[in-house]
Amino acid sequence: MIPRAAAALCLAWLALTPARGAPASADETLPIPPVPPRIVEDAQYDRCLDMLPDDPSGADAAAAAWEQQGGGEPARHCRALAAIALGNPGDGAAMLDALAARSHAPAEARAELYGQASQAWTMAGAEAAAYRSAAAAIALLPEDPDLRVTHAAAAIAVGRFTEAVGDLDLALELDPKRADALTLRATAERNLGALGRAAADIERAASLDPQSAETLLERGIIRQRRGDLAGARDDWTRAEALDEDSETGDLARQNLALLEAGPVQ
Repeated sequence: MIPRAAAALCLAWLALTPARGAPASADETLPIPPVPPRIVEDAQYDRCLDMLPDDPSGADAAAAAWEQQGGGEPARHCRALAAIALGNPGDGAAMLDALAARSHAPAEARAELYGQASQAWTMAGAEAAAYRSAAAAIALLPEDPDLRVTHAAAAIAVGRFTEAVGDLDLALELDPKRADALTLRATAERNLGALGRAAADIERAASLDPQSAETLLERGIIRQRRGDLAGARDDWTRAEALDEDSETGDLARQNLALLEAGPVQ
């Protein structure tokens, strides 16, 4: 099972994704989950995965050579993650989907591969594909809170807000102190017009993780919708300061600019 750090990274991937429909540029540094799911226990596999953060080109070359020598599923998994790290998230996502579909690994590992594919499709701006991969993941492992959060994020991206709330209800039943799940549920509730519930969730999220730029960005939106412009300005200013070089920081700047410009006459 991927630990919490990788689950949190799912949201980081979403925050770092460029505007919808625009793939990540090749020169961006693209994150890789710190502990990918292991298909097998194998020293060569571990060495390949360990190369990914610092030398993705080397990992790709090593995995390609290993695959030619019969490396099989673990070699293909390392190649898929290397493709993502090298700025080709769509290619990596397609490889992960194919691997998950054909793998002889246990259902848990296959579900995690689909979850990684969903994250990579999101990075590539392919939201419908991200949703399909996330749906395949929870079909295999329906009570995994990390995968429910991944599915909820993908559902929100394609406008399936009620479905996302259901995912996050389950994730929070399993793990009530997940600020990322509370933030996502607040986003879904806001889009459903349930501002009271959204406000309650976002305040809980902020109390659990007061330094989350994503939470502050969402709380600012909810405050603005409820007429608290000063509170919105404060949240967006803090979100920008915390994560100024990310998509979250950019969105906070855009919201601040719109707020300062005032209503359209």
